[in-house]
Amino acid sequence: MNGRSALNNQDLAELNKIILDACRAIMEIYETEFSVELKEDESPLTKADLASHEIIVEGLKRLFPDIPVLSEESTVPEYDERRAWSEYWLVDPLDGTKEFVNRNGEFTVNIALIRQNEAVFGIVGVPVADEIYIGDLDEGLAILQVGDSTEELLGRTMAGRPELTVVASRNHGGQKLEDFLDKLKDHFQRVEKKSVGSSLKLCILASGRADFYPRIGPTNEWDIAAAHAILRAAGGEVFEMSGLPKKYNTKESLLNDDFFAVADRSYQWGALVKEIS
Repeated sequence: MNGRSALNNQDLAELNKIILDACRAIMEIYETEFSVELKEDESPLTKADLASHEIIVEGLKRLFPDIPVLSEESTVPEYDERRAWSEYWLVDPLDGTKEFVNRNGEFTVNIALIRQNEAVFGIVGVPVADEIYIGDLDEGLAILQVGDSTEELLGRTMAGRPELTVVASRNHGGQKLEDFLDKLKDHFQRVEKKSVGSSLKLCILASGRADFYPRIGPTNEWDIAAAHAILRAAGGEVFEMSGLPKKYNTKESLLNDDFFAVADRSYQWGALVKEIS
């Protein structure tokens, strides 16, 4: 990274500015009668996705010219090229485009740094709420910035708690997810479900407002990478259904397998998920 092994304070300030600029560009379009196109996979695309993409990619290439940038709105290089990357930026310029189109506010801007297949840094902007989540594994930093105020993020522990708060997708999962949640009720006195869009689900875990997020259904690596780094810095983790931590850029496809995310990585989640899966 320009000869550095970690981000410094100036880097963080510049990344903060990039996220704020992208959030402002998104909100300018959000407040208009924007049009919606469909990509090849039938997912929606708006001018806000593209405006955010241009701001972020230009900023990252200017600040870190030696680090590749992979955005959802980029052409994805072949795996033979990507597998040689020791680190790269992974970007979702607008996660939750369906939420954006539905105008419910639950959409985010996401920038992650992946190093040796792990999410080590993430910054997530929430345009409607003027919030910025930051997680830096190198510095052991997990914070939420709201305007001029800053608070530390720490996932809550499971020790001695009989209740479980689950976050789940608004638009994905279906009956398979509901069956999974029903089985959880055999292990906890009370299971509360919160439906939330975009990478906010992982940020809610990192902020201590929920415990568990099972994802059954398709997602891409850029959908979760930035918030994954924040969650890791706050004491949580994203696991494959096998119980192994989620890794990035390990195969040709950028689709994630089913996974589960947790606020307290010390709890015996693996055994629980294996039992109910």
